Amino acid sequence: MIITGNDKQEIAQLQDYLATKFEMKNLGGLKYFLGIEVAQSQQGIFLSQRKYVLDLLTDTGMLDCKPVDTPTVQNHHLGEYPDQVSTNKEIYQRLVGRLIYLSHTRPNIAYAVSVVSEFMHSLREDHMNAVLRILRYLKSVPRKGLMFSKHGHLDIDGYTDADWTGSITDRKSTSYYFTFVGGNLVTLRSKKQKAVGRSTIHWTSWALATSMH
Repeated sequence: MIITGNDKQEIAQLQDYLATKFEMKNLGGLKYFLGIEVAQSQQGIFLSQRKYVLDLLTDTGMLDCKPVDTPTVQNHHLGEYPDQVSTNKEIYQRLVGRLIYLSHTRPNIAYAVSVVSEFMHSLREDHMNAVLRILRYLKSVPRKGLMFSKHGHLDIDGYTDADWTGSITDRKSTSYYFTFVGGNLVTLRSKKQKAVGRSTIHWTSWALATSMH
């Protein structure tokens, strides 16, 4: 359990009350929680999943793999091809699930993970190779994470974009958006659009209007 706030007296009272209901032990300042490492300093709070990444690479036998610079290939053309060699669905789904959890502190793999997530039930060898490339990318940068710093303001900035009929299977575009509060990333999401779009001008207009506050 994480208890946080800016009123130390209220936090102490809450801890005392919970101790009357449950067997508890105060572990001090937050350092590690559910696979997420927390480092606090005068510069801010840094969240990472370095150990989670190393455990993932070890479990998959990829700890000594050759690293790559990007989590996915540009213009990857991943789709559903029934004539391709199939792969182990259980292993694939387990790996993608672990990568989804990792993307909480690694937004730089979010797009690649969203792509491989589309083929959880119709996967082929190319899809597994795409997952393995993400692991090879993680080998090159296991310590990356999110830094939350004090910038002296709580301004909200939003940005969005969409690819152009990025899916070769159904020609639908995928839209992306992320928001910053006080200069720190708080929301990141990508979602395939329900219909085939002919323009992305409305997304660009929203981004410009939001970034201007």
